[in-house]
Amino acid sequence: MAALDRRHVFVVTLLALFALLPIAAQLADQPFYIGQFRRILIFAIAAISLDLILGYGGMVSLGHAAFFGIGAYVVGILNHHAAEETLFLGLLPGSRNVLITWPLAMLVAAASAGLIGLVSLRTSGIYFIMITLAFAQMVYFFFVSLSAYGGDDGLRFPGDTVIAGLIDTQDDIAFYYAVFAVLAGVLYLCQRMIESRFGLVIQGCRENERRMQAIGFPTFRYRLACFTIAGGIAGLAGALFAAHESYISPSIMHWTRSGDLIVMVVMGGMGSLIGPVVGATVFLLMEKLLPDYTEHWPVVFGPVLLLIVLFAKRGIFGWLRPREHRRAAP
Repeated sequence: MAALDRRHVFVVTLLALFALLPIAAQLADQPFYIGQFRRILIFAIAAISLDLILGYGGMVSLGHAAFFGIGAYVVGILNHHAAEETLFLGLLPGSRNVLITWPLAMLVAAASAGLIGLVSLRTSGIYFIMITLAFAQMVYFFFVSLSAYGGDDGLRFPGDTVIAGLIDTQDDIAFYYAVFAVLAGVLYLCQRMIESRFGLVIQGCRENERRMQAIGFPTFRYRLACFTIAGGIAGLAGALFAAHESYISPSIMHWTRSGDLIVMVVMGGMGSLIGPVVGATVFLLMEKLLPDYTEHWPVVFGPVLLLIVLFAKRGIFGWLRPREHRRAAP
């Protein structure tokens, strides 16, 4: 019980620190940290979406960043056309309104995930990994070929968008709390989903899909739904990233970015939802801080990840589990 309470205290403390960070940054006259930690929250949302299929569904995808990138490009392209005042605005009025662009980014990313899942989920193991990688590279090279939107150089667009006429995304603090609210909402909804019958079936498929089929569950439909939902959440994270950077490029959907997301999930703790938040925080802080001390920072990062895998098999957050549960953890 003490260990369980320790985990709850850790979660509350972590979220409280995120909530108070902009105030602390302002008091310390270090507004840079607001943008830095907003970026961490965005990638935490993307890592949570991957954890749904990796940690709970046992689906190791090397193409998840494609959905992140698709969501970012939806926002970037709409804002680009809005700034140019082209005919595109006549097709979608208010295309700089995030109440339109962010949900649309989710829908397009979810639809893409559904189509890719229809093919890739008919395989498993190494075949599933490779087919998701292949689809991700196809999406990557498709956007590289879009010279009208910068091609390999990417696209910069005006980022002055307003949420519901109240929150300006150019206001660092207001936008930070908007992203924090999205993160909290994603955590809550994903937790409810995992605790529902749907979530239990997904976890059952991870443990033994044949047994779940034998007792009458249409496992393919459940796994496809989970894959699609995860793609939609990743698309939302991509939309937030586009608003954060006011710049998009195909590099954000390269397969190496999918690898980064996997590292965040594994480092923080698979199958815990809050674990990916911890993993994203540690990963991006190390990525930011270590180069200040050495240009060969991956040489330091590699052993740290190895130690976490060896001594905290359920990740940093999983290490807070009761000791007997840690022994039983796969």
